[in-house]
Amino acid sequence: MADQTIYIAGHRGLAGSALMRCYARRPDWRLITRTHAELELRDPGAVRAFFQQERPTHVILAAARVGGIKANAESQVEFLLDNLRIQNNVIEAAADFGVAKLLFLGSSCVYPKHAPQPLREDALLTSTLEPTNEGYALAKICGLKLCAYYRRQYGRNFISAMPTNLYGPNDNFDLEKSHVLPALLRKFHLAKVANAPTVTLWGTGAPRREFLHADDFAEACATLMDRYESDQLINVGMGADVTIRELAELIRSIVGYAGDIAWDTTLPDGTPRKLLDVSRINALGWQARIPLADGIRSTYAWFQANFKQG
Repeated sequence: MADQTIYIAGHRGLAGSALMRCYARRPDWRLITRTHAELELRDPGAVRAFFQQERPTHVILAAARVGGIKANAESQVEFLLDNLRIQNNVIEAAADFGVAKLLFLGSSCVYPKHAPQPLREDALLTSTLEPTNEGYALAKICGLKLCAYYRRQYGRNFISAMPTNLYGPNDNFDLEKSHVLPALLRKFHLAKVANAPTVTLWGTGAPRREFLHADDFAEACATLMDRYESDQLINVGMGADVTIRELAELIRSIVGYAGDIAWDTTLPDGTPRKLLDVSRINALGWQARIPLADGIRSTYAWFQANFKQG
């Protein structure tokens, strides 16, 4: 048995499953997981009992309540409370039960809506957030601050990473709750299967977004666990972005949908641009390696293999 054990909270999700693939290739690590049915992370007693029993030496906190613009805007209470409960319970238990290192995963939505681009780590809390996902963002800000405070006050080796938009296998393809890239993949796939003449998309297509394959992100997390020591958050991204319109055209091409795209400009665009400054993590020797088109192709292949009914 390895002397290093890593608990990946949220191991079935997009980031968590990529972390499982990454650490499974590292023979010096023993992986610890619990499904949601096995461990309710919102229950502090259950979380403490788990840490007392398993005593993981390392933790990556990838569990969270997540969703796209619509879900975030309609369920601010749940996105704030559930995420606060999950992260507070796990971070506090990790501190109390002697975890050697913890990595908390935030989100690029913690940055102000109109912060200068590309987004630098020091833009945090300099102006107002995007209103549609403010509840989720506030919870994530509390999580990364809690890690920083534990580091400063108690010397705990807790760090925080801010991923850009992730995609890949095990993503959420629910049309009501998913993020933009998997939602577009499924929309174009359904339109292709139905031979629909038009696909209608939200907004203007003008906002710019950055997309990182989950396997690239998992490698970044492993690099941070190995090399990063700071109470400052660190960005993880491609360092390049595309417009939603360009993304839609790319996905349409990969799926092979021959119809038209219509843009419903009565629906919101969200933040105009979210591009991360990744110079800090690049300086540690990590950079993204999976091109967007290649990543979308492999993700679409996974989707086709796992969603037989579309």
